[in-house]
Amino acid sequence: MGIAVLVILILVGVAGAIWAFRSQKPQVQVAVAEKPDSDRPALLNASGYITPRREATVSAKITGRVTGVFFDEGVHVRDGQVLATLDDSDVQRALESAKADRDATQASIEDLEVQLKFADLELDRAEKLEESPEFLDTARANDNSLRAKISLAKAQVVAGDSRIREAQQAVDNCIVRAPFDGIIVSKDAQIGEMVSPNSAGGGFTRTGIATEVDMNSLEIEVDVNEAYIARVVPGQPVTAVLDAFPDWQIPARVRIVIPTADREKATVKVRISFLKLDPRMLPDMGIKVAFLGDAPPDAGKTASSAVVIPAGAVHDDSGEKIVFLFKGDHVERQAITLGQARGSDVEVVAGLSAGDTVVVSSSAALADGESVAIQK
Repeated sequence: MGIAVLVILILVGVAGAIWAFRSQKPQVQVAVAEKPDSDRPALLNASGYITPRREATVSAKITGRVTGVFFDEGVHVRDGQVLATLDDSDVQRALESAKADRDATQASIEDLEVQLKFADLELDRAEKLEESPEFLDTARANDNSLRAKISLAKAQVVAGDSRIREAQQAVDNCIVRAPFDGIIVSKDAQIGEMVSPNSAGGGFTRTGIATEVDMNSLEIEVDVNEAYIARVVPGQPVTAVLDAFPDWQIPARVRIVIPTADREKATVKVRISFLKLDPRMLPDMGIKVAFLGDAPPDAGKTASSAVVIPAGAVHDDSGEKIVFLFKGDHVERQAITLGQARGSDVEVVAGLSAGDTVVVSSSAALADGESVAIQK
């Protein structure tokens, strides 16, 4: 008797679970059909990355030990701003020595000029008193010698100034400055490390202090199959979609088609400029682009009927393209006619109107008229 009751309870529990499972509505994600931003058809789709036209690995001109680092990643720096300093004790001593040598030579000129005044008096006296030829020649030679020494000392002062400028340049080379206005994206050296532009010292010596990017020079770089490169021309309008923001369509324009091909990949590099920059755009972000063609003659008619929906909302039913319309608490099957692809979206030229809500994804297979619930 007890076994029979247990079996009945198990059967009731299983039946209840089946009923609860069947009564659970599929969870769906939806999107609204919208009018396209442009009436131009997409001639070609490609993918690439955001790259800066102006990027620099900032390094020191000399080999030295880092004594100060005055920046961090993500910091905006100005042209000429001090980023780091190197140990300048040796070059400072050389600068002081060069200045001392120049000052000593300059002081000797004053002594020589005093001696020259006395020599001029001796020569003048010898000429007026008509001294012996030997005495006159000696006075004249002494006068000329002092003049030559003064000229030499003055030349040495000029050479000393050159050595001071050279030593000062060595001191200035111990200060690393930003080459342009930009953002620091990489901090590559710390206080106490050795840096060198020539990688002296092997793996223990850094070759750079920081990596700086001019965020105002961001553009798109894509590789286009050489079989389709004839469809791309400079100035051509482009619609771009970042992988990080798939619902954001960014207007852009072809800047240049690089006049060489990659023989291994059979592609041609194309650079695309944004019409307007945005802080959400970051270097090396993945991006998809659609190269747009000319608007068709009946662009006005197309613009009034065509809408854009996510490509994931479209299903293939025995060769027919369909979507599921969300109608309050259930879905309805709707046949559609597709147009051009627009990045991660697709154009629908018949079967939908702007404002219609379509199912993009579902937790279970859907059927016409089935009740559903929006996933939260």
